[in-house]
Amino acid sequence: MTNILVTGGTGLIGKQLCLQLREKGYNIFVLSRSYSNNPNTYYWNVEDGFIEPKAIEDAHFIIHLAGASIAESRWTKARKRELINSRIKSTKLLFQKIRALNPQLKGFIAASGIGYYGAITSEKIFTENDAVGTDFLATICKLWEKESMKFNTINIRTVVLRTGIVLSKNGGALEKISKPIKLGLGSSLGTGNQHVPWIHITDLCNMYIYAIEHSKLNGIYNAVSPEPTTNMELTNSIAQSLHKKIRLPNTPNIVLKALLGKMAVILLEGSRVSSEKITASGFKFKYQNLKEALNNLNTHTQ
Repeated sequence: MTNILVTGGTGLIGKQLCLQLREKGYNIFVLSRSYSNNPNTYYWNVEDGFIEPKAIEDAHFIIHLAGASIAESRWTKARKRELINSRIKSTKLLFQKIRALNPQLKGFIAASGIGYYGAITSEKIFTENDAVGTDFLATICKLWEKESMKFNTINIRTVVLRTGIVLSKNGGALEKISKPIKLGLGSSLGTGNQHVPWIHITDLCNMYIYAIEHSKLNGIYNAVSPEPTTNMELTNSIAQSLHKKIRLPNTPNIVLKALLGKMAVILLEGSRVSSEKITASGFKFKYQNLKEALNNLNTHTQ
């Protein structure tokens, strides 16, 4: 049986991914910051540089999702350090332990974000070959990917998925957008013209599984739906799927900046991102149409 070690296994994506992996017959282990009696849970402490050795030694693949939430709180200097360190330090630790304990690991599949390209609203379509942006999110992604791609230097196949906005019935962006819409208080944000590269959580998890099962995959791939949308289109589509109407004017930029500070950029700006590379590899989306994706998710959230 194939053993897969998952970091960030208790997060929004991690929970669903572990479920889908188990359904496929994989043996799943997770790393936790708390000790557990669960035989499939191993302890790690990034600050202390510790991982239970057996977690690393027994792994055939590692899926690395761990990292502090980008949108959980305002980007103070301390929070910015935490956002970077939670990704960089954890990846460095995994690299050190794998090189020492399991250099025959079959694959390392890691998360990144479409923030790599920078928060830019334009009609340009970004591909994996485009240069990194210059803002804070781009810096996080650049540093994160640099650490992840080190696994290639020790002959471990490495796949990095630059993930867009994940739509799920269990929380995340869809829940945050849906709540005010259900109360009749929904509105588009800023101009509403900013692009929202999205992906259904089932497709994202299938992409991780695809990366495990297809040894030809190596390098960077965008994890976004082939169907582009904007904030206004997404907001109206969510309202339609909930049988609601958007009656309020757009929320002004100044309001969001007052509420969120610099973090408002993740709502007010957004780029078009291509999924052509992953589809060209043979991956097939189950939910590439936004209406179908929302209808699937919102039948469970009404």
